[in-house]
Amino acid sequence: MPKPRPVRLALPLALALTTALATGCSGSDDGDGDLSAQKLTWKDCPAPSAAQGGGEAPSPLPAGAKWQCATMKAPLDWDDPEGETIGIELIRAEASEKKNRIGSLLFNFGGPGGSGITALPAFGEDYAKLRTRYDLVSFDPRGVGRSKPVTCEDDVQLDAYYQQDATPDDAAEEQTLLENVKSFNEGCDERSGEVLPHVATTDAARDMDLMRQVLGDDKLHYFGISYGTELGGVYAHLFPDKVGRAVFDAVVDPTQSPEQGSLGQAGGFQLALENYAKDCTSKVEDCPVGDTPEDVQERIAKFLKDLDGKPLPGLGQRKLTQTAATSGIAQSLYSKDFWEYLTEGLENAYDGDGRILMALSDSMNGRNLDGTYSNIQSANVAINCADDKARYTVEDVKAKLPEFRKTSPLFGDYLAWGMLGCSDWAVEGAADHPDVSAKGSAPILVIGNTGDPATPYEGARKMVESLGEGVGIELTYKGEGHGAYDSKNKCVRDAVDGYLLDGKEPKPRTVCS
Repeated sequence: MPKPRPVRLALPLALALTTALATGCSGSDDGDGDLSAQKLTWKDCPAPSAAQGGGEAPSPLPAGAKWQCATMKAPLDWDDPEGETIGIELIRAEASEKKNRIGSLLFNFGGPGGSGITALPAFGEDYAKLRTRYDLVSFDPRGVGRSKPVTCEDDVQLDAYYQQDATPDDAAEEQTLLENVKSFNEGCDERSGEVLPHVATTDAARDMDLMRQVLGDDKLHYFGISYGTELGGVYAHLFPDKVGRAVFDAVVDPTQSPEQGSLGQAGGFQLALENYAKDCTSKVEDCPVGDTPEDVQERIAKFLKDLDGKPLPGLGQRKLTQTAATSGIAQSLYSKDFWEYLTEGLENAYDGDGRILMALSDSMNGRNLDGTYSNIQSANVAINCADDKARYTVEDVKAKLPEFRKTSPLFGDYLAWGMLGCSDWAVEGAADHPDVSAKGSAPILVIGNTGDPATPYEGARKMVESLGEGVGIELTYKGEGHGAYDSKNKCVRDAVDGYLLDGKEPKPRTVCS
């Protein structure tokens, strides 16, 4: 089901209006003895595959450092570690000060389903200070990009899937939605059935420990963003004695069921929308999409209701449907930097031009400029359904709709119906929620952002409590957008850089604004 995901997208709107950087290498399917002893062969990174997002090979960093790529062999099935292997794609930029090098700093930017090989070069300049003492490293998790990617439908089918009516109003529309979800999920099994049982977060965490060994590090130094915080928490649970210096930013609440997580997102996106409306109407010049915060929200709600029966011209032959517009609005709320695009998109759409909102929706769904799709959403569904035990029905959704609508008049229906995404999934889900208890782990810096739409602020406190006494160090950022470090807030930067580079722990419950 197309819906907002806890993913820090690389340049969400530099967008479908420009091409994001990406890269990758080829995989392997041979069994090969002791995988921890394998040697990586680092080479110049090729242009990215469509599944990684398309585009050109990443440019060197400003100081001339090149991005290098390699393929690590990992077991397809971690319960059979000497059996068939798959290729896990890695990317790195080496530390600039070799004599002071600490080791590798591994990044996961979220999703699940986001390509680290795309994201790290896109944000590489933001981590220049960290690169003084670390090799910056990221990867395509299994099922993502070039690491045995999950494929569910072809590009034409995906165009239709992401424009469907995802908020049904009657029994006939409910049945159509269920049939579309079933067809999508059956396509995943037909095209990627071999890998679907092996893309859970616990599998990715075991891959990360293999990376640690292959990269030559005694401890895993880690920077997890969005879903990357959940992955980091699972790693810390499985390998507490191997945790080095770690930072969790834009934190997923590990205590929630999928239903609770979706409800939390509804509240998060509603808060972000309200903050956007206040910001727009408080400026000196007139806000072109409403006179008051309430007016902005009422006009958006009416616009979406009208789209349900009369879509607008979008991009090419595609129409801006109610679902596409809702996902486009959600995408623009991931960062305050993109509020201007939301204003322009809404203003144009009110005049009958849906192209900007369609571009935002395309960015949410991983549609490349050439009409192909990355596999971010297909992988997202596969990983979530492998992790989450819950399987929701139409009756479950209807029972919860009043609560979702109360939490968010705009996004409530959209996120409630999104709970059907694992219906008729081929693989049983693992648990009600992840286990991130990590007794014996080194301290982990956990950062919550009060205005985060996708991973609401309360999740940071829940992560600290779940990690266990003496592990999580909570830091609050009073800001907007998904994540704190890349807000460039000096207080946040100093805390993160001080811990990762010098081992200096900030005081618990530090507040940055």
